[in-house]
Amino acid sequence: MFDIKSFFKREVEKKLIDVDDYIFMPERVEMELEGGSLNCVLNSDGRVDIFYTKDGITEVGSATRKHPFTAFETELHHGVYDDVIGDLVKEVEKVIDGSSKYFRRNRVLPSTSLLSNPSDIS
Repeated sequence: MFDIKSFFKREVEKKLIDVDDYIFMPERVEMELEGGSLNCVLNSDGRVDIFYTKDGITEVGSATRKHPFTAFETELHHGVYDDVIGDLVKEVEKVIDGSSKYFRRNRVLPSTSLLSNPSDIS
């Protein structure tokens, strides 16, 4: 059965939350998180860019502003973007914990022999 009340309610909410109609004052929130650095940037177009860096590895995620009438810091404190941040932390940890079968820090590359001077050959 078709529920017309919920349909209209969704349409009204969609119109109110459409961030394309707003221009935001750019904001930046920085903090230390799980041994790394987290930077959350609100752009003027409503896009939220999130950067997580740890041990020289950086992962970047992006989300759309979800609540245009709420302060950006309040959204962060209420965990609105926690899913994106969690994914970034997982990806960085995955890279840090991974290892290459070709490149190893403890592997010593063989040294090459000295090139002889062509004039010494004669």
